[in-house]
Amino acid sequence: MQAFFPGTERAFALSDFDFELPETLIAQHPAAERSGSRLLDGMGATSVDRIFRELPNLLKAGDLLVFNDTKVINARLFGEKSTGGKVELLIERVLGGNQVAAHMRVSKKPEVGATIKMTCAPGHEDGLCATLLGRWPNVDGPIYRFVLSNDKGDDPYTLMERHGHVPLPPYITHSDSPEDVQRYQTVFAKNPGAVAAPTAALHFDEALFAQLDAMGVQRAHVTLHVGAGTFQPVKTENLAEHHMHSEWYNVPAETQAAIAACKARGGRVVAVGTTTVRTLESWAKTGLASGDTTIFITPGFAFQLIDVLVTNFHLPKSSLMMLVSAFAGYDHIMGLYRDAIAREYRFFSYGDAMLLQRAA
Repeated sequence: MQAFFPGTERAFALSDFDFELPETLIAQHPAAERSGSRLLDGMGATSVDRIFRELPNLLKAGDLLVFNDTKVINARLFGEKSTGGKVELLIERVLGGNQVAAHMRVSKKPEVGATIKMTCAPGHEDGLCATLLGRWPNVDGPIYRFVLSNDKGDDPYTLMERHGHVPLPPYITHSDSPEDVQRYQTVFAKNPGAVAAPTAALHFDEALFAQLDAMGVQRAHVTLHVGAGTFQPVKTENLAEHHMHSEWYNVPAETQAAIAACKARGGRVVAVGTTTVRTLESWAKTGLASGDTTIFITPGFAFQLIDVLVTNFHLPKSSLMMLVSAFAGYDHIMGLYRDAIAREYRFFSYGDAMLLQRAA
């Protein structure tokens, strides 16, 4: 079943956003240099192959780059039940009072009130435990609520920093390493809370920032704590039946002012990553500068703020494929993806990037 969307002349269904991707194109490691990744320039009718450090050549003085300054936390914890059964937790959100919301991978779910002994980092055996309180935010949801505690009374962020693992995406097949600690994080990461990196921003390094600053391209930041739901494919053929996961965002007053100034001088607002798009368009749609968003951007969406988008290549049948199709045009995006596959661009979190402008 297909669903029509306002502003489009055709119906779109889940299968429209599918494509065949050779497994060899799924990047397992980052490029040797952040700005050394490839950049598919999709600003024109035909695509152009570039290197990411060429991005300044495609921008101009007065443009405003907006980044997501969320910081990836070591959200993956391992442990075992009193019966010896293995447990894996992926912390989705820190709730306060040492409580966390987490996805749980286990062969048999423990009872409410059960305490799971978590694996501690060597040299830091401090009795870390997770006590199951129930489900969150409702009784039939897939996420669970736990209390994290240890002998020292440390808070969840400290415990995750000490004992947790980098929450690499499911399509990256190796365990986290020191390289991932450094590279699955932007160079400007500030506000901890994400379980996935804002990957388009991984391509920026200090040398590139210096060049952009020198030419008069300005910068601003928002925060959206990326949740694990970003990796979940849409499962309903009828897109109108899909329920988006919730993520917390914030648009600071100084960023609001920077966007207004950019628009006033005729500059372009350049969103770095789909998480920045979701944040800014959520603010524009609701008027709320901070809160939780479940915005679902599909073809026909009326963008209010974003002019240009820097983004990585996304999973088939994902909500992010729908977002970029809404932004740059469905046919244009599918053509760019065909070009990228034919030219063996690297896909997903550690992959290459593309540059898009908003369709008229």
